[in-house]
Amino acid sequence: MVNVPPSYAATSSSIPVAQRPPLNGHGSSSSTDDVVRTKILLLGLRRAGKTSIQQVLFNQLPPKQTFYLETTMRVVKHTYDSVIPLEIWDCPGNITVDTLGAPLSQFATMIFVIDIRDLYNQPISRLVEFIVAAYEKNPNMSLEVFVHKAEKLQEDDKIENFRQIHERVSDRLLDISAEYEQVQLNFHLTSVYDHSLHEAFSKVLHKLIDSLPYLEDLLNVFCANSQSPKAFLFDTSSRLYIATDASPVDSATFNLCCDYLQMLNSFGSLYKSATAGARQSLSMTLPRSDLSTSSLLPPTVPTESAIPTEIITINPTENSTTIRPPRDLFYPSASTSLHPSTPGTTLTYHLITPQLALLALLPTSIYEGRRGLIEFNVVFFREGVQEICQVEKEVRNGG
Repeated sequence: MVNVPPSYAATSSSIPVAQRPPLNGHGSSSSTDDVVRTKILLLGLRRAGKTSIQQVLFNQLPPKQTFYLETTMRVVKHTYDSVIPLEIWDCPGNITVDTLGAPLSQFATMIFVIDIRDLYNQPISRLVEFIVAAYEKNPNMSLEVFVHKAEKLQEDDKIENFRQIHERVSDRLLDISAEYEQVQLNFHLTSVYDHSLHEAFSKVLHKLIDSLPYLEDLLNVFCANSQSPKAFLFDTSSRLYIATDASPVDSATFNLCCDYLQMLNSFGSLYKSATAGARQSLSMTLPRSDLSTSSLLPPTVPTESAIPTEIITINPTENSTTIRPPRDLFYPSASTSLHPSTPGTTLTYHLITPQLALLALLPTSIYEGRRGLIEFNVVFFREGVQEICQVEKEVRNGG
């Protein structure tokens, strides 16, 4: 009797992120849409932390609850929409190249998760197997290694184990063939209990965004014109930073922005625009005899800024006209002083799209004295980012 290896081609899809409570208007489409998605392969042995990574980043699962997650038994495809639409394949621990059910050429990135406390021989052997297969079938695939659960060890042991894993993987590849020395492997020390996971996954995401240079240029221009020492473009729901300016990323500043964004996500749903709500609730019906051309349009030809804010619909079958206000685009903003006793730096938040937000550090004196100029720069930055996102969407949809 021949033993046939199990096939994982018949996969199931997780609950779409769109069905979860949206944060700052963020939503995700299901995997049944026609959007061309960038695929990420999430690999690792059993209990390495693969599902925990996906759930904490994209489903806002509290890290303490990851202990109760069930073991992944088959490939689960998770979809997520940001600047680019993603499809993340969460694979079981015993999967191999042959039982994956899809060619490696379909994937843009492979993330292999290794438990920092694990015995290294088995995970490293599995990792090398996928690296060799990926190098042959998809040389352009980005290869990432997350040395995970770093919170379990002391700082010295953490660094030593990370170094050993790095060296053993490199030595194992060299033992197979010298040509694998040129394989670009990126190692990240991660944990769901701090922001190291968000920072590592952000760096992975940067390699997948074709429009990243243009977003960085916009941030550089904003920082130069606003005297901002550091600015990030964040995905509001996952708290991954999509782009940043040219200055080096300081972990302390990144952690501060993540914490501030998490706080706004927690309490943002309690607030809404009173002006937008009042306009949206307005619905007026006027007699047709009360309408005249002079009351709807200015005496001169209107420019784009002079077009009336109300949308007027005339029903020829009825002697009435309904005035319906347009849906207002609401872009909330917030700020906090980092040193209330001795004002020096202010952290600002401006929503750019329903999914993206600009977080920037500004000198308090500049923010308070030139706030109008800052808001003016934000408007131009928002328009640029929205145009880039629109182009990305058109390209994905084949437009």
